[in-house]
Amino acid sequence: MSLRFASLGSGSRGNALLLETASVRILIDCGFPAREIEKRLAGLAVDPQTLSGIFVTHEHGDHVRGVGALARRYKLPVWMTDGTYRAARYGDLPILNRIDCHGGWLSLGDLELLPFPVPHDAREPCQFLFQAAGLRLGLLTDTGHITPHIQENLRACDSLILEFNHDLELLSNGPYPPNLQARVGGLHGHLSNHQASGLLKLVEESQLQYLLASHLSEKNNTLQKVRDSVSDAAPRLLDALFFAEQDCHSRWFEVS
Repeated sequence: MSLRFASLGSGSRGNALLLETASVRILIDCGFPAREIEKRLAGLAVDPQTLSGIFVTHEHGDHVRGVGALARRYKLPVWMTDGTYRAARYGDLPILNRIDCHGGWLSLGDLELLPFPVPHDAREPCQFLFQAAGLRLGLLTDTGHITPHIQENLRACDSLILEFNHDLELLSNGPYPPNLQARVGGLHGHLSNHQASGLLKLVEESQLQYLLASHLSEKNNTLQKVRDSVSDAAPRLLDALFFAEQDCHSRWFEVS
């Protein structure tokens, strides 16, 4: 095993991702209470005491709810941008490492991480490109639109965790009030199926082993809408398409 990952849950009620290499095991975001994180880790046969740390993408509650408690309970170092740290209260953190979104690659054991800025309605949000043993995993959620910088960073991934938040028609005709529709569908909101599938046309999709559709709206999207969007943009990826669920962890995905 050189690089594998699993979603602990993804959606507006909580997000957390588990990533593992030969020597490192990290959480990206911790948007569930600490006890729920422990429960979902146990479902993947992972002891929280074996975690190497937590990386935080931004300060919204569905991404940071359990960060402080879990970090204190297991004395875990936490990485986040200065803006993300200043924008929320985490309590005392055992070790805080500040991320520079423009500072290039970080190293943790045999894992390399490239944080990059994204357009989202948070103080200083970032997403990540991960690399280990020559394999690359891209993470892109909570993003309002695709920038050239995002496209370049995710151009040549072996697997991709990608936000398919909403269907444009369902959002416009759904239960959200106009101001919330504007926020979700705006330039600093969340990626629509159309935007996400558009990115698939801009990257080297032929080498993607797994495409994990994430952060799906429970009110403004459906699995079939996502499948149809991927089918139109990159039909070969239908066999690689999986869905991150809100209420349970996923299987392990081993990138090889």
